[in-house]
Amino acid sequence: MEHPVLTRILRESFTPLGWFATQDMGETKFVLLIGNAGPQMFKRFEREASGTLDEWTRKVVTPLAAELGARAVFPFDQQPLPFLSWARHGGAGHVSPLGLNIHPTYGLWHAYRAALLFAVQLDLPGMSNGERPCDTCMDKPCLSACPVSAFDGERYDVVACGAHLKSGVSEDCMDGGCLARRACPIGVRYRYEPAQAQFHMKAFRELR
Repeated sequence: MEHPVLTRILRESFTPLGWFATQDMGETKFVLLIGNAGPQMFKRFEREASGTLDEWTRKVVTPLAAELGARAVFPFDQQPLPFLSWARHGGAGHVSPLGLNIHPTYGLWHAYRAALLFAVQLDLPGMSNGERPCDTCMDKPCLSACPVSAFDGERYDVVACGAHLKSGVSEDCMDGGCLARRACPIGVRYRYEPAQAQFHMKAFRELR
């Protein structure tokens, strides 16, 4: 889909992930979610990084939002914002059995890095979440791929996951990314490259 706002976002190596017109957000009349899908944003971050990914994101997206006549907000802001609710409303996916958002195009291989809040409505057609792909995925390989069975479709055993990553026997998870996530057949061509997967796995392990 071509639109000058979407084109400008893509030129900055971010991906438009979903959008919607608002009715109850005060001065905000339109929300556009952006983030990474595939390797482009992370490759730019690697080239330019001088600080954390969150710091770099804010540095790049804040002036982009101003240029587009919007205000940028971020999922890592101190006041939590309903990014996943916005994703559902903006046609950007469903809840997967892993608890992660599954996007109709990018599968599990995306992340929200910011939302652009506009005081005017953009002339973009509404997006549809489409059918939830997990409902027709008979084998659900994501639920059986984890070596410590951290997922059962209803809960995520973060303690077991964290212990495994720190055990020294989790090379496959650390080198290529979460095995459960990698087992999903949706959006595989957007799967993170090794450097990006390792970056996120190391950051996650440090939080456990």
